[in-house]
Amino acid sequence: MAEAKANTEDYLRMYRQMVRIRAFEDNANQLYLSAKMPGLTHMYSGQEAVAVGICEALTDEDRITSTHRGHGHCVAKGAEFREMFCELLGRAEGYCRGKGGSMHIADQAHGNLGANAIVGGSMGIATGAALSAKRLGLDFVAVCFFGDGATAQGLWYEVMNMAALWKLPVIYACENNGYSEYTKTEEIAAGSLTARAEAFGIEAHKVDGQDVLAVNALARKLVERARRGEGPFFVELDTYRYHGHHVGDINRDYYRSKDEEAAWKERRDPIVNFGKWLEAEGILGAEELVAINDEIRTEAEAAVAYALDARYPDAGEVDMHVFAGVEHALPYIDGERT
Repeated sequence: MAEAKANTEDYLRMYRQMVRIRAFEDNANQLYLSAKMPGLTHMYSGQEAVAVGICEALTDEDRITSTHRGHGHCVAKGAEFREMFCELLGRAEGYCRGKGGSMHIADQAHGNLGANAIVGGSMGIATGAALSAKRLGLDFVAVCFFGDGATAQGLWYEVMNMAALWKLPVIYACENNGYSEYTKTEEIAAGSLTARAEAFGIEAHKVDGQDVLAVNALARKLVERARRGEGPFFVELDTYRYHGHHVGDINRDYYRSKDEEAAWKERRDPIVNFGKWLEAEGILGAEELVAINDEIRTEAEAAVAYALDARYPDAGEVDMHVFAGVEHALPYIDGERT
């Protein structure tokens, strides 16, 4: 109990961050279903303890790379609702000025190098960031988030070999949610995932990805060791996605049962179970937990309303952030480019 009381502020922040991710995803899902959001998106609901447990062990200087299921990582690394919803809706106030959308959102100010629509596509980026930290004598650590399906990508083995040889400060965080799109992980991944990292001499760990305290405790140890030059590391986090592979994947009976989904939601929900622990430890009462949930959901709904009314980028921005030296919107006069 003494330890719990001493870390009250950290616990409250972790709880709030997990609720923020869930609230963001609930609203993003509704935006898609109501045909207000262009493109496709992939829900992170159910995996909140992974993103929060790891990102709470990082600083703004530490880098992360994300996936097509990247909203949770973005929120956990410090992003704001308004800018995120603006990005999903293609508005100019979005983190990428509305050009990245759901699967390419980035937040450089908080060390989020970006989501990636290519499965495993950010593995090289994270490893490259870690290499730059070592070569430049900087103190940051890079964390690469990816799913179990990405362990079939050859790039991962190439970069693990480099990282191990050069002892780079990178942590490969595999979010094993049990499915590679529509196929069970056990049907596409032979052997042990941790053994794949160990083959390169990389220290590997496995942790319950639904337990934010267990994830955070391990992450803090590995991040500090990586800073001391003891990396790289690999972590397999057992978790579960509540929605389908993407928001359009609604009828899922052909590859996973409703009973399975219900069991995870009823017994293994990371937010509910952490809330129960906070109550048991006397840190928060049931009414206080409800108040936090309501406050954050209201904040998310207000951010959605703001984003829906926000302006789109000007047409002159089409080559902004694309070509070197073009740092602002190109001038237009009466609709003609000058």
